[in-house]
Amino acid sequence: MKQENIELKIRSIIDKIRPILVNDGGNLEFVKYEDSIVYVRLSGACEGCPMMDVTLKDGIQEIIVNEIPEVKEVRNIPGD
Repeated sequence: MKQENIELKIRSIIDKIRPILVNDGGNLEFVKYEDSIVYVRLSGACEGCPMMDVTLKDGIQEIIVNEIPEVKEVRNIPGD
C-alpha cells in the first residue's frame, strides 16, 4: 500500500476512535506516519491519565495494526 493511502486509512481509523476519547474528556490527533510507526498526540484527560499507555498500546495500536499490517507500532508524542 502506498504511503498516502496508509496515512488516509490511519486518519480514518483515528476519526472513528476519537469520539470515544472525547467522550471521556480526552482527544487523539494524528501527527505523522514514518518508518512503519504512527505518531499520535493524546491530549486532554488522556494526557495525565495513568491508563494512557494501556489505551495507546492495547487499544489504539491494536486497532490500527489489525487494520493496516504495514504499521508496526503507535507512539504518543506529548504536547508542548
